[in-house]
Amino acid sequence: MSTELKMFPSLPSSYLPEVRRQSMGRLFGSCIQGVREEADLSLEEAARLSGMKTFEWAAIEEGTVPQDASRLRAMADAMQISFDQIGNLVLLCRAAWEL
Repeated sequence: MSTELKMFPSLPSSYLPEVRRQSMGRLFGSCIQGVREEADLSLEEAARLSGMKTFEWAAIEEGTVPQDASRLRAMADAMQISFDQIGNLVLLCRAAWEL
C-alpha cells in the first residue's frame, strides 16, 4: 500500500528565479548582520555611520539588496571592513541582484 505524501506542491518554473533572488537577498542580509554584530555595532549605530536611516539598514538585513555601489561602500566603511570584503558578499549572493 503506497501513498504519496506531497508536503509542498511544485512551484511553477517561472517563480524559481524570484525564489532564488529572495533567498540570496536574505543570505546577503544575514551576512551583513553578522559582520555588523562582529563589529559590535547596533543597527542604529551602523545606519548612522553609513548615512542611512535605521529602517533602510534593517531592510537590507532582512533581504532587500542595495542597488548602488555608494551604499555598499558606506556600509563597508561603517563596519570598518574593506569594500572588497563586501564585494565578495555581493559576488557570493549575486543572484539577489538578478531581475
